[in-house]
Amino acid sequence: MDRHQVRAALLAAGLSPDAFALEGVHEHVPVPPDFWFLRRARAGGWEIGAYERGTYDVRQRFDTEEEAGDGLWRALTGRPVP
Repeated sequence: MDRHQVRAALLAAGLSPDAFALEGVHEHVPVPPDFWFLRRARAGGWEIGAYERGTYDVRQRFDTEEEAGDGLWRALTGRPVP
């Protein structure tokens, strides 16, 4: 799933909009104390992870946005990609 698709799927699954941030698609102002994120990696590719108390903790890196979206879906729902 790309960032737009994973946003729609996560919200449809009942996740709080504060539970995740997607670069360029679903960002917070102000920033909550903790959430999962999907963003472009500085070295190329994409990464997902957890933001807690001002620190980004990258948990996985992916080659494509779609792979990262699928990874975020699995991390947050524990279910296979729809």
